[in-house]
Formats: sequence, structure tokens, C-alpha cells
Amino acid sequence: MMRYLSRRTFLVSLTAATAARWPGALAALPAMHTRLISAGGERLPVIGMGSYITFNVGRDRTMRDARASVLQAFFDAGGALVDSSPMYGSSEAVIGYGLGRAADRGRLFSATKVWTPLQSHGIAQMKKSETLWGEKRFDLLQIHNLLNWEAHLETLLDWKARGRVRYIGITTSHGRRHRDFEAIMAAKPIDFVQFTYNMIDRKAEQRLLPLAAEKGLAVIINRPFQRGGLFRAFASKPLPGWAKAIGADNWAQIFLKFVVSHPAVTLAIPATSRLGHMEENMGAGLGPMPDEAFRRRMARHVEGL
Repeated sequence: MMRYLSRRTFLVSLTAATAARWPGALAALPAMHTRLISAGGERLPVIGMGSYITFNVGRDRTMRDARASVLQAFFDAGGALVDSSPMYGSSEAVIGYGLGRAADRGRLFSATKVWTPLQSHGIAQMKKSETLWGEKRFDLLQIHNLLNWEAHLETLLDWKARGRVRYIGITTSHGRRHRDFEAIMAAKPIDFVQFTYNMIDRKAEQRLLPLAAEKGLAVIINRPFQRGGLFRAFASKPLPGWAKAIGADNWAQIFLKFVVSHPAVTLAIPATSRLGHMEENMGAGLGPMPDEAFRRRMARHVEGL
């Protein structure tokens, strides 16, 4: 079975020579799995990029350059969706800095959020986000943790109707307000939902994931590593022998493959500030994926630990 862990290094070192000597040969490189956005008929790579904490580095030039390298590594490995929020300190400004230096910004699927109690402030906030990212139109705008969702949804529906944004959605985390979330999913004309789901927090399997599938909503999964909790609990354990069967070279890929192999999930958005970790994360979108029986086996193994 082909190893995918060093795919970014492989791509960076061979791209120029391969393209020059064998036109079209790059199409043969391993491609990341994608999932369909029902509302638009396009597909997204199953591994996206979050920016909570990791891109909140202020104006420090060295740290900004390091995050720009992480963003470029994400694109090099086939990533598209980058997710942020005004709640994340300087993250949006740092993403904009990185995008200004990215060799292939055209890969970007831009996703941010509105997070303020007032509707008028939300409009100003979203316009500021456009400026910070250097985007004329976001691919996706989401209402962060349902804060004043009724008013902001009115704005987002208007922006979408006028072509100011392509898709709209709602988010939650920590398992909060699932009942309210379900009600909005069931009744409102949204395109995306974002919530927490991982190997030790599987509450979303009960209602949110089935409802998203029923309604044809794209699903973004946040906290796929439980904010590092999965690594603290399991990274010291030996890698299971069955990991090879799904092309997983490390625990990060096990955790992510479990999430993105769920048929209702569109993509996961792990966040990292390290190139090596980005490489591991992106490898989870390649190679074999567990089926439902194998996913149950994975869950039982983790529960047994």
C-alpha cells in the first residue's frame, strides 16, 4: 500500500520537473477524496483547515510568515476550505496575509462567520472580514454559535440573493444548543452546518448527522481532535494493526478518517500551526476509507483503550 505521509514534500520537490518533462503526469498523483455540496453541485476536499488559536498571532512577522507556510502547505496538499471567525482574534488578518503570499490562492474556498449581537454590527463585521481576507465575495458565511441567528440569517439570505455570498450556514461547538440547531436545520433555507464530532464525542450521530443527510446540507466538522484531547488520551498507545488497512500512518489520520468517512460529513477542519502536523492531517484525505463496519471496529478499539 502506498504511503501518503510525505505527499506535500513529494509534490513540492517534483512539481516543476514533472510538469516540464511529462505534461499531464501530475494528474496521476494521489487525489484527495471529495464530497458533494448538494446546494451547488460542486465538490470539496474532505480535509479543510481551521484557524482557531493557531492563526491568532497578531502582527509578529516571523509568526505570520510561518502561518503563511502552513497555509501554502495546505493548498499544496490539495486543500480548499479555510474556516475562520472574527471571534478568533487576529486569525482573519493573518489568513489574509498568507493568502497574499500564496502561490495558488485560486484553490481557496473561503469560509468565515458573523459573531455579534447586533444585526447592523454583523453587516459591518462581514464587510471587514472581506477586507481582512482580501476577498470580494466569501464562498461561505456562517452564523457563529447561533448568536442572534434570526437577524443575521435575514442578512445572509439577502446577501445570497444579491450574489454577495455563495453559501450560508450556522455553527455550534461543545455540543451546545443542539435542539435549536435541529430546528433551524429542519425549517430554514441554509446550505451548510458546522458542529463538533469526533471519536469520543459522537452525540452528532444521534440527530444532527441524520438530519443533515435528510435535508441535503453540507456538514463541516469542528474539533475533530477534541481540541487535542484525543492525542492526550491515545497518542501514547501503539498504532492499531488495522491502521494499515485504511492507509493511516498515525493517530491523526485515524481520528480524521473516522470523521470524514461518515456518509453525512462533507469535511473536517483540523487546525494546526505546524507543517508536519498539516502534512499528517492532509494525508487523512487520501487512500482507503473505512466503511461502516470498519468504523464500528475503530470506535470499539478506542472505547477499549
